[in-house]
Amino acid sequence: MKVIAFNGSPRKKWNTGTLLEKALEGSTSQGAETELIHLYDLNFKGCISCFACKTKGGKSYGKCAVKDDLAPVLRKVEEVDALILGSPIYFGAVSGEMRSFMERLLFPYRPYVAPADPRQTLFPRKINTGFIYTMNVTEELMKGMEFDQPPRVNERFLRVVFGASESLFSFDT
Repeated sequence: MKVIAFNGSPRKKWNTGTLLEKALEGSTSQGAETELIHLYDLNFKGCISCFACKTKGGKSYGKCAVKDDLAPVLRKVEEVDALILGSPIYFGAVSGEMRSFMERLLFPYRPYVAPADPRQTLFPRKINTGFIYTMNVTEELMKGMEFDQPPRVNERFLRVVFGASESLFSFDT
């Protein structure tokens, strides 16, 4: 079994990074091969809307065509059995690096058809995904400020593209 975790925090060893490391330790204890990738170490941008991933019959159909530091990482995703994403919550949403990563990770696997079936995916199989969110607010404040809405959307897209998904929230960090 292979598990990759993606750290969307600029701080490698703080709350998000620590929780991702602990999740990977749990995976390793069950015999998994693991890897932790720090998104802030990579030189990449979000989706550039080239639509190469949407061209049926094209060489990049269902895959991001952009060649940068993220390209080999995205290829690794197709070989894993589970993904764990982690990000601090900034201004009610994931970090900019995580958002850019998610655009490049998810958009190519969504077929571009009208009307699109919301359950359709080009990812070749089902894998488990999880998301770890860290934030310096209480659970009550998070819900009161509706900071729980973006994570719900993230979880929905992870489910559609990959299969099962769940979220862990670490409050009042």
